Amino acid sequence: MLEEMKRVEQAVQETLAYAKKLGADSAEVSISKTQGIQISSRLGEVETVEFNHDGALGIALWNGKRKGSASTSDLSPEALKRTVEAACNIAKYTSEDDCSGLADKALMIKAQQQQDLDLHHPSDISTDDAIALTKRCEQAAFDQDGRITNSDGASLSSHQGFRVYGNSYGVLAAYPSSRHSLSCAVIAEDEQDMQRDYAYTVSRRFDLLDTPELVGQQAAKEVIARLNPSQIATGKVPVMFKADVASSLFGHFISGISGGNLYRNSSFLLDKLDKQVFPEWLTIHEDPFIKQGLASSTFDHEGVATSKRNIVEAGVLQTWLLSSYSARKLNLQSTGHAGGIHNWRLQSKQSGGDFEAMLKKLGTGLLVTEMMGQGVNVVNGDYSRGAAGFWVENGEIQYPVAEITIAGNLTDMLNNIVAIGDDIDPRGSIYTGSVILEEMQIAGS
Repeated sequence: MLEEMKRVEQAVQETLAYAKKLGADSAEVSISKTQGIQISSRLGEVETVEFNHDGALGIALWNGKRKGSASTSDLSPEALKRTVEAACNIAKYTSEDDCSGLADKALMIKAQQQQDLDLHHPSDISTDDAIALTKRCEQAAFDQDGRITNSDGASLSSHQGFRVYGNSYGVLAAYPSSRHSLSCAVIAEDEQDMQRDYAYTVSRRFDLLDTPELVGQQAAKEVIARLNPSQIATGKVPVMFKADVASSLFGHFISGISGGNLYRNSSFLLDKLDKQVFPEWLTIHEDPFIKQGLASSTFDHEGVATSKRNIVEAGVLQTWLLSSYSARKLNLQSTGHAGGIHNWRLQSKQSGGDFEAMLKKLGTGLLVTEMMGQGVNVVNGDYSRGAAGFWVENGEIQYPVAEITIAGNLTDMLNNIVAIGDDIDPRGSIYTGSVILEEMQIAGS
C-alpha cells in the first residue's frame, strides 16, 4: 500500500504538469484509494463477501477565474490525461467567479507539518476468520436472551487506503489510513411487541475493536430494553440525550457555523461570532492531530494545513468553519475545514459524571436513545424530531417510550445545556458524553 501511494504521488505530479502544458493557470489534484473486505452474515449463513479495490481521481483547474473539474475511477496514464483534457474543455464554458481558485498559498500544508498521525493499521484477517467473527457476534446476541427471535445480521468491514493531494503551488501531501468495524442488528419479540436495535464498534486498529461477543450482547441488551414501550403525556420536561445520539445536536451546530450556510444567509447563527452560544462552562476544542483519531488529518481537502483551536471558548463562539470559497465570499480566510471537522472534544469545567450520575442529574424526565426524521431548520433553528428512549424518575429508568416528538429551537437548546457527562462515545468526530437540556417540548399522548 505504501509503495502504491508513492506511485500515485508521481501520477499526481504528472497530472498537474499535463494541466499546465494544456494552459491551465492553476490546478489541484486529489486521489484516494481503498482496499479491503466487507462480510455480512445472517442467521448463521453468509450473505455477502465483498473485496474492494477502489480508486478515484478528481481534478479542478482554472483559466483565470473560470473553473473546470472532472473525475475518473480509471487511474491509467491515458485516462488521467483524458480527465485533464475534459476539465480544460469545461473551463472554456464556465462563468467567471472571483471567489474561485486554489486556497491561499500561505495557508497550504508544508513538508514539516506532515506528521505521522498513526492512522495506518492494516489487518491481514482471512475471509474465513472474518466470517467466523460475524457469526460469533450474531450468535452472542441470540445466546443473551431467548426473546431475540430474528436478526438483520452482523457485518464486518476491514479496509486500508490512502489519500494524495497536490496542486500547482508545488504542494504534495499524502497519508495512509485504515478503518475497521463490526456491527450487529437483532430483533426481539414477546407476546405484545417486536423491536429492533443494534450495536457496533469502530477503530483504526483491528485489535482495538470490541469483541464479537460484546457487540452481540450489547445489541441484545439494547433491543430487549425497548420492548413494550409506552407513550408519555404531552408537556415540557428535562431531556437527556444519550452520548451516541448527543453528537447530532453538535452536528446541527456545525451546520450553523459552516461557511456555505453563512454566505447564503441561511443559518440561525449568522450574528453569533464572538457571542455566547453555549453555557460559559463549556469549551469545544478541535484537535486534528490525535493519534489514531477517526477524524485526524494534517491537511483538509484543499491542502490547507489544519490546526488545533477552540471552536467555542467559555461558551463563546470563536470561529466559523470555512473552505477557501466560502471564506472569500465572506472576506475572510479559510479555516482548514474543507471536507469537515477534525476531532472535537467537549471540555466542561463541571464534570457530569458517568451515565448513572447523569441520570441522577436528570432526575425526572426523558432519556433519548434514538432519533428519527429530519425536522431541523438550520435557517431559523426550529427543531422537531421523532424520538424514542426511556422515562426516568428520581434518577432511575422506569420504562421505554416511543412514538413521541421532541421540539424546541436550537439557539435555546444550545444555551440550555445543563450538563455533559463523562461517558464519552469515541466512535466519531465529536467526542461527547450524554447531554442534559433543561427543558424541551414533548408531544406524546
